[in-house]
Amino acid sequence: MLYAEDLACLKGDRLLFRGLSLKMAPGELLRIAGPNGFGKTSLLRILCGLAHAEAGEIRWNDRPIRSDREAFHRALLYLGHAPALNDLLTPLENLGFACASAGDDVDEERCVDALVRIGLAQQLDLPARVLSQGQRRRVGLARLFLGIRRTLWVLDEPFTALDVAAVADLAMTLSDHCAAGGMVILTTHQDAPFAKPPRVLDLTEVAV
Repeated sequence: MLYAEDLACLKGDRLLFRGLSLKMAPGELLRIAGPNGFGKTSLLRILCGLAHAEAGEIRWNDRPIRSDREAFHRALLYLGHAPALNDLLTPLENLGFACASAGDDVDEERCVDALVRIGLAQQLDLPARVLSQGQRRRVGLARLFLGIRRTLWVLDEPFTALDVAAVADLAMTLSDHCAAGGMVILTTHQDAPFAKPPRVLDLTEVAV
């Protein structure tokens, strides 16, 4: 279970939102909505413990995430809007390194399958520096196809630069994760064919 209570977010000298509370249970998919500049990415980073809230508290399984960060991060998979890739490594090497760094035991064959599925069959052995922004994002998204058993997935605009088929495949993967008892929190400006419509949290309702 993920709880956030009475969160406030300050960016620079501007208070983006306050009084934000949410509760996530196994099987739920939550979409964070709102215009640009209302703090969607900031909220995702706060929920992951990567940024500090101006006020409020976040709890995972009834424990504040700051008091047991290791257990929380074992349950978390966060994919931000900007992929963290080494430009000298190939997509296959980057994906393998990301999995190993997170402590996920995934063999090379499964990494290849995931990259092919996300549409990078022709770029497996190219250095990441020559990939387009969309292709770079796909390298990170390939982790979602590896069956990594992390309960909470937090994703910032995961459908950006994907074609219709890839959007449908990724939406199915997210729906399957929730059906298996996982939780997904995401931002997106695109409609996606989820198995069930996501619950929506609109940041305009808590904007200052």
